[in-house]
Amino acid sequence: MALHREDLPKDVLDALRRGVVIPAHPLALHKDRTLDETRQRALSRYYIDAGAGGLAVGVHTTQFAIRDVGLYEPVLRVAAEEMDNWTDRPLIRIAGLCGPTEQALKEARLALDLGYHAGLLSLAAFASAGDDEIIAHCRAVAEEIPLVGFYLQPAVGGRVLSVDFWRRFAEIDNVVAIKIAPFNRYRTLDVLRGVVEAGAENRITLYTGNDDHIVADLLTPFSIRRGDEMVSVRIVGGLLGHWCAWTSSAVRLLEQCHAAVARGEIPPALLAEDARVTDSNAAFFDAANDFAGCIAGCHEVLRRQGLLENLVLLDPGEKMSPGQAEELDRVAAAYPDLADDDFITANLKRWLDPGSSLARARSDKVA
Repeated sequence: MALHREDLPKDVLDALRRGVVIPAHPLALHKDRTLDETRQRALSRYYIDAGAGGLAVGVHTTQFAIRDVGLYEPVLRVAAEEMDNWTDRPLIRIAGLCGPTEQALKEARLALDLGYHAGLLSLAAFASAGDDEIIAHCRAVAEEIPLVGFYLQPAVGGRVLSVDFWRRFAEIDNVVAIKIAPFNRYRTLDVLRGVVEAGAENRITLYTGNDDHIVADLLTPFSIRRGDEMVSVRIVGGLLGHWCAWTSSAVRLLEQCHAAVARGEIPPALLAEDARVTDSNAAFFDAANDFAGCIAGCHEVLRRQGLLENLVLLDPGEKMSPGQAEELDRVAAAYPDLADDDFITANLKRWLDPGSSLARARSDKVA
């Protein structure tokens, strides 16, 4: 059955609009590249206990190739079960949707069957298509499920999209949010302009995916002219690959940003966090090598913390770049307050316990 945004649970929609941390969920594999379900569940439990407001599953950080090896449904199902059983907090459930229209519709229907609330729509399959074709695709998928738009940077498979495209996309009634991730300030502004020109700023919630500029995105008031009025819009949360690691500190950071915006006073120390987080991301995402090791880098951080057992990705050729491990050493030493090693150490055994459940999670004290 199709889902419209007005039928979303109120507490879920309220959380989405308030702005939360939504990690892009990685994929845990055994050495033979089969799903490591124990550690896949442990990752979901980590994010939930860290205070994330939702999970994005089947997205770029999960590795788009899960579709080619029959893991799309199992991975979405495991995360859905943990969101059901590990907490009674309302969590925003976002499923990555890929491919041409027929495939995206099939994935949307599966996601709805598993209890997901929205689809993060990748346009990588439309690399050479015109705007009319892409908008028709988006409209078709929006007939099935509320959409989260996705401006993925070209370096990792995205494409450049115009202000006019984003205006037309924002006019689609069942769009609830946009993840802005072009890693480009000009193109970020294109999305904001498109939303305002469509008059959709009160319906569409803006999330940063700009892992290179997280804090500044969350603190900046954007004033955009529409006719005779100036419209103020804000990016209120993050749906980020970077936030799949060091997640509990990301939750604290977002809370600090929300509090500063509410006070109307941005402390210089909070502004300075933008550079520290961006420097960390340069190591995580392998910026020095055009992001070739972005997924591997995030996995390596989680491996070092004990959440992942190995550094195995679906593509045997995808790995960290030369010098990336040393960069991870550097940022871990430079910014120990941004890491959450102690939090993970205190809880890892419980997250890895197959017998753990909601009842046990409620009775155990999370460090």
